Amino acid sequence: MPQIEKYSYADAFSRNLGLISTQEQHILSNKCVAIAGCGGVGSAHAHTLARLGVGKFKLADPDQYDIVNFNRQFAATCHTLGMNKAKATSDMILSINPHAEVEIMTSKVDATTVEKFIKNADIVLDGIDFFEMEARRILFQTARKKNIPALTAAPLGFSATLHIFTADSMSFDDYFDLDDKQKFSEQIIHFILGLAPSALQLPYLDLKAVDPETGRGPSSIIGVQLAASLVGAEVVRILLQRNKSQLAPAYLQFDAYRQKLRRRKLYNGNHHWLQKIKKKLLTRKLKQIGVLEALKNMD
Repeated sequence: MPQIEKYSYADAFSRNLGLISTQEQHILSNKCVAIAGCGGVGSAHAHTLARLGVGKFKLADPDQYDIVNFNRQFAATCHTLGMNKAKATSDMILSINPHAEVEIMTSKVDATTVEKFIKNADIVLDGIDFFEMEARRILFQTARKKNIPALTAAPLGFSATLHIFTADSMSFDDYFDLDDKQKFSEQIIHFILGLAPSALQLPYLDLKAVDPETGRGPSSIIGVQLAASLVGAEVVRILLQRNKSQLAPAYLQFDAYRQKLRRRKLYNGNHHWLQKIKKKLLTRKLKQIGVLEALKNMD
């Protein structure tokens, strides 16, 4: 790698000083983050944490970069077209910190791979495609079993959300009210409701642009960058043990376009009576615009 002989970790991250102490920077250099999915938020998380000086990464993604990823995915460029996303994200990390340790898995996270993937990780980040509910549930279930904090941050329009799950929080399945008996369409509706109970993005988001069968949905680099910033700050808080995090059922959503912030607790998660009313309203809306039928075709 060009100029690698001149590389100095201390110099590269010296501008973090004042926000992160020298001792804390050393701690981050030895911490391992597992990022499942290296597309939109996944590659952004990797980019943010690499520049914060996190020194160890485990990346998983079976997909390749395509030109339709250019509007939001950090490692998607003309140079990485057709390249595996985990490999391209690894190259991006190493271009920032050639001393970083990066393991990649070019298969998807599932019941057969998840334990190996998150082994030795200090924190787990969800970058899995929105509609891949089975993989996401397995990731959070396993992280909880292994007592590893796991975060999900959704870029919704020009906003982002944040949920933090640990052994001391509500579980992912309990918060979102998910179980194995539910059909795919119901799980997705529950996921949408729990991600953004305040739905700050809805006044300007065109749900008719959602196509569950192709995985296409309205997306923006603004939401992705917000999500990565929320996660980056929380990773610093957790890995450096600075102070307590707001665990699920707490949630946060910030919408940059509407300049609105919601930081609340959704007591009982999607079991809350108000969420049940919202479920009926959302289901009706999705039916009116034809998205519900597409979701049910995937049941």
